[in-house]
Amino acid sequence: MFGDHINTDLIIAGRYLHTPIPEAAGHTFEAVDKAFAQNVSPLDVIVAGQNFGCGSARDAAPLVLKHLGIGCVLAEDFARIFFRNAITIGLPALAVRGISGKVQHLDEISVSLDSGIVSIIRTGDVLKTTPFPPQMRTIIEAGGIDNLLLNFKRDGNV
Repeated sequence: MFGDHINTDLIIAGRYLHTPIPEAAGHTFEAVDKAFAQNVSPLDVIVAGQNFGCGSARDAAPLVLKHLGIGCVLAEDFARIFFRNAITIGLPALAVRGISGKVQHLDEISVSLDSGIVSIIRTGDVLKTTPFPPQMRTIIEAGGIDNLLLNFKRDGNV
């Protein structure tokens, strides 16, 4: 759970930008929670307020989240460059109005990328957002644009 205006510098500090992503990932969010990287489990969901990923255009911010196994980032809205970088690497990032006021730390959440339905198991609340268009779902399902292009090339489509 994070609030509004989570800057890419908070996600991964600038001093780790030249560090290989597997190593840098161990420092994710260390400015606000030193144990964040050690406590993340595969498919965990980050929930945040407005303007998640603001600040610099560093692609390392979504890369370290993906490397840690974050399954999805749900926020009231995103900084455009963070959103673009997340989709490009295959990290789902959904803007869900009202999400930050409905979810508590460690709530179980179900997310359907196909329908845009987000369910909060504890409360039974269901929030609806615009689902990804087919082209974006294809990129996410491939694990990012690089994988998508490699698959096209391997299959003789490029």
